[in-house]
Formats: sequence, structure tokens, C-alpha cells
Amino acid sequence: MAAEERFADANLPAPSLLDTSARNSYTGTAAPSPSISPPQLDVSDSQLPLAKNEASSVIPDGGLAASSTPRRRRLVLISLAIIAAVIVVVLAVILPVFFTVIKKHNHSGSSSSSSSSSGGSSSAANPESPSGAITGGDGSLVTTADNITFTYKNQFGGYWFYDPNDPFNSSARAQSWTPALNETWDYSTDQIHGVNLGGWLVLEPYIVPALFEKYQNVTPSPALPGGLVVDEWSLSVAMLNDTSEGGGIEQIEEHYQTFITEVDFAQIAGAGLSWIRLPVPYWAVETWPGEPFLAKTAWNYVLLALQWARKYGLRVYLELHTAPGSQNGYNHSGREGPINFLNGPMGVANADRTFGYIRVLAEFVSQNQYQDVVQMFGVLNEPLLGIIGRDQLTRFYLQSHDMLREITGIGKGAYMVIHDGFQGTGSWADFLPGSDRIVLDTHPYVAFGGGLDAPLDSWPPAACRGFQTNMSQTTFGITITGEFSAAINDCGKWLKGVGVAPSFNNCAPWDDWPNWTQDMKSGVMQFVMAEMDAMHVPGWWFWTWKIGNSSVTGKVEAPMWSYQLGLENGWIPEDPRTAVGTCNLVGVTDNDPFNGTYQSWQTGGSGAGTIAATALASFSQYPPPAISNADGADPTLLPQYTHTSAVPTLPPASFSGIPTASIGDGWADPADTSLAPVQIAGCLYPNAWGAPQTATAFLCGTAAAAAEATMTP
Repeated sequence: MAAEERFADANLPAPSLLDTSARNSYTGTAAPSPSISPPQLDVSDSQLPLAKNEASSVIPDGGLAASSTPRRRRLVLISLAIIAAVIVVVLAVILPVFFTVIKKHNHSGSSSSSSSSSGGSSSAANPESPSGAITGGDGSLVTTADNITFTYKNQFGGYWFYDPNDPFNSSARAQSWTPALNETWDYSTDQIHGVNLGGWLVLEPYIVPALFEKYQNVTPSPALPGGLVVDEWSLSVAMLNDTSEGGGIEQIEEHYQTFITEVDFAQIAGAGLSWIRLPVPYWAVETWPGEPFLAKTAWNYVLLALQWARKYGLRVYLELHTAPGSQNGYNHSGREGPINFLNGPMGVANADRTFGYIRVLAEFVSQNQYQDVVQMFGVLNEPLLGIIGRDQLTRFYLQSHDMLREITGIGKGAYMVIHDGFQGTGSWADFLPGSDRIVLDTHPYVAFGGGLDAPLDSWPPAACRGFQTNMSQTTFGITITGEFSAAINDCGKWLKGVGVAPSFNNCAPWDDWPNWTQDMKSGVMQFVMAEMDAMHVPGWWFWTWKIGNSSVTGKVEAPMWSYQLGLENGWIPEDPRTAVGTCNLVGVTDNDPFNGTYQSWQTGGSGAGTIAATALASFSQYPPPAISNADGADPTLLPQYTHTSAVPTLPPASFSGIPTASIGDGWADPADTSLAPVQIAGCLYPNAWGAPQTATAFLCGTAAAAAEATMTP
């Protein structure tokens, strides 16, 4: 189906509703006293002409007057017949709405009242609550748990829904064309328009520069060589060492509280976006001794994110963004430096811990209370395949798949997402045929390839040619773009890391976004729309929603990475659907159009969960038969952990007045009773985060782990 045909079939509103001249806005006001009245059934005179006109003479005071005349009996019978007909018509309208909209997937469970809201003057034709008591559309008022009131702006027919007595209700709809959360998402036809919440729960210097600017050029120490704070590890160390007023690692939770709030979720829905990608650090679950991260605190804000997403009808792609030892050596893995995930002597042990965190997160989001919201689960962000190895990473993905489907069952729960390891989508063709709902995620960026130092009109064609995923939709299955940006170069403070200068020749005009010319804004806009069009089947997530201000300049220093800033200043489209057709307009046609049909097993249908025997024979052995940068040592002899520790189950949200049994216990599969990894007593382990050491004689391998497990009561 051509792009124009898909756009035409999207049930778009009338042209007047697509007018992008009015930008979404939110105004803060004092919380009004709620005024709620029950819905009224308005029956006009024309609906009951005879009954209305004759009733006054035959039914005084509400009763039926006695009459012996045939005419009066006929009038009474006719009146009753008409009334009965009206009742039938009303029931014919109301009952289908109740059973197909309100009753459908209406959970009776509960969740956390920490973000409960009320209000709403406009219900946007939302059948859930015509009175607007617990729902609202464009122009309605929302009051948060912090007693902050704002006006919900959504000109796309979306409506929020929150009932404190039924906090797991998934009736909200982000936009009129987007399925409500309690409706099925069709990856063949429904288009994902999403945004990342980068820099919120996993800190990056260029996204939240103010946190890092405070601690640059500190006194060098073994924990902070060079005196630079370059990642969340070194930032946490610097904060822990800061005993002054306003210091301490509690600053990170203050960031959690303020950087992303409920208002952001409302704005995201109002911007025509339907999905959120939520990066989560493993230290939201736990930390081990020696790791400086703020432990377990981020999980409280994951719970808030899931609650706010449910309230505004936003689906969530939740993904584990960091791994013990680092999966790619980049600062967003938690610590910049060596790669110790499935690489080097500690590679197997670190991967074992990572499996544990995948399991804990999967158990939580696979509970019935969360399946409507968390519809994709990414097992690990951006593992660097070039260092780790394809064979090793494929085996890790297969183990993750089997673990996840043991928890959810086949065809149930979230789709599992894997990253392409920066090798491109084509190299993953025919991956694990017969698996159950694995999605391939790719992160194309122009900025890190040297940028586009060319005329403005050359940018959109470059995006149209380089960002298409249609071939992979056929050869792999569902293929998404989990990250991309508006950046046409690597300008922006600390984009490539603290102390690393951009490679682009002249960043000054691009960093000075308040003074961009209209041509610059239009050029970036056309580039973004071309990217969106090239990736619109099945969809994309922009990186990222928000960039924080610098404490030095007081403004955003990486403007092309902020969707919110682009909306406010005119280089991000106010309606993402308008991007469809951009590539045709710039003369780039799709030579490999996707026909919109996935194989049944790729979407959880017939054949799902029955992986081809050849694939199992090739990749089922684990640990892998070889580990890179371990001096050729037998992986079974490399350091490992024993599974004898209690599992760090994630706590559910709590809700006032809701039975505890209704909120879940954080564990979807009661049959999953295996224990968590822990160090073997008496064993000496290399630094799990340090440079890979020479593998000599390690005594804490598979045999030692098995023996320890046997001795543990």
C-alpha cells in the first residue's frame, strides 16, 4: 500500500482539525473546587410528540387517569408504545458503548494514588465519563497529586482518564486515531509516533548539563582521574564526596522529581505522540558493593511513569538501558570506559547479573495490571556487537527470549525488543525463525557520521535514502527506530562526551538556536519529516523529549535533540502525521515497499515459540563457547556467580483504599522460583568494571558455582 493510501486510511479528522497554527500550551492555575453533576438524558419534544401532547390530559400528577372511552385507551397504549420504543433506542445506543468501551478490559485492580488526579470540563466525546468527573479532553483541567492544576491541550481528539477507585483502568486515548490502551495495537497498520525520556532516570551530560557542570574540574582522585565528571558513575562519586549544603547524592532524586513530571506526559499526548520509550537503569533494582549509583530510587519514578502513561493513553516501550560492567563503554551505560558485558574475564558473570535484572523487570511488567501499558520490553540498550561478537550476542538474545516467554507464555505479554548492535538491520535477516514476537530496534544518527555539511535541500533526500526500514520488515519482522534526532551535525555541549570537541567545522550558529533564521528552522524541519516518513512503518521514537538548560548559559545547549524545544520553536512538526509523503515530494521513492503483512509467528500467532531446530542447534549453548578478550579461556572456567541469593523483587505502587491483592506483588509467574546470582564465598573476582585482565587460573567458574549451590541450604 502506498504511503498516501496509508495516510488516507488513517481516519484523520477534518482539515480544520489539522491546522497546526495553534501550538499546544499549558497554563497553571489554582485548583478549582470540583463541581460534578450526573449525566442527563435529553429527550426533546420531537422525540415523543404524541405522548408529550396527550399526556397532560390523560396522566395528571404522574399517574394514569382512569377512562372508559376507547379513544383514551388507544392514546394510552400508543403513548406507552412510543415510550417503550424510545427506551429500546436508548438501550441500543448505551449498551453497546458500555460493553464495547467501558466494560472492555476494564480492570478492577489498582495502582498508586501518588499521582491521582481529578477535574475536567471537556470530555472530548469520551464515552467513559460524559460528566467529565474523571476524564477530559482538550481544554479540561487536570489536578495532580501535588495539587498543581494545568489545562490539558490535545487538539487531536485524545482524552485522559483516571479513576482513583480503579487505577488500572486503561480507557484513555492519546489521539482519536490511536487505539485506546484497552484496544489492540496492529503493527501492520497503526503507526508509532514516539519519544524517549532520555536523561531522566539514566543521566547523560549533554541532556542534563547543569548536574555535571557543578562538578567539573574537581580534585583528581583514583575514583575521579583527571578531575572530570563524565558519566553517572563519576557524578555519583562526586556527589557522595560533596558534604556541603546542597550536596550529596540526593540531588539525583531531586532531578527525578523535577526533570519529567505528569505535565510532560500530557504534553506528549497533546503533541500527537502515542508511545514513550522509557530507559531504566539496572540500579533501579539494586546495586552491589562498590557501585556508587543511587540504588532503587529510580524505580519509584518508573511506577509514576507507568501511571501517567496509562492516564494519558500512552503505550510504553520500557528497556534496560545499562548493564553491570557496561555493554558498550559509552557514558549512557552508566560508566564510560571498558566493555565487560559478555567480553573479557568478567563478561559471563556480568551477563549473569544482567539476566537477573531483565528477569526482575520482566516479571513486573508482565503482571496483568501492566500489560496494557508496557507493550514492548527491551532487554538491553545498544550492546556493542563489534566488541562482544555476533555469536555471543545472539546466544544472549535467545536466552532472554526463552526466559521472557517462560514468564509470559507464548503470544502473551510485551513484545521483546533487541538492538541491532550498530551493525544495521540487514545483518539480522532470518533471525531465530519461529520465535515469539521479537522486534528489531535500530538507532540511525546522521550526527555521529560527520554530519551533513551541505545545502539545506540535500538533507531530506539523504534521510529518505538512509533511514528506511522496509526491507527489514520483510526479512526480519517488526523493525522499529527506537532513537533518532533532528541533529544534522555533532554540535552541542558534551554531545560526544565531556571534554570531547565536536568534529563539525562551525557549530556556533547551530548552537545559537534562539537566533536561527527561518531557513535554518525550515531545513531542520524538512530533515526531521523526511526521517519520520522513511521510518513510519511501523514507527519511531525521537531522542529525546527534553534537554535541560545549562547552568552556565541558562539555555539548552544541544537544541537539535529536544523534541519539546523543536515544537516550541518551529523545527518539529506539530502533527507528526504530516510527515508522511515527504520522501516522495523530495524525489526519493521506496524501491522495497513493505506489503504490511508480517508472518504469523512474528506477531504471536501460529508457529510462535517454536524456534527452528537449526537455530537452536547453533545458538542454544550458554555460556557461549567463546568469550572475546579472555585470552581464549574456556568460558566455563571464567569467573561466575552462584544462584543462592534472594531475588530483589520490585515493589508495586500502593493505592489508598485499594486492596493489596489487586495491585500485584511484582512477580507475574509464581512458578519462577529460582534464586538470584551472588558471589561465591571465598572467591576473588577481577574488577567487574575495569579493563579486561589476562585470564590466568580462575577458580570460580561453573564447577565452583555448582558446588556452592549444592552446599547452600
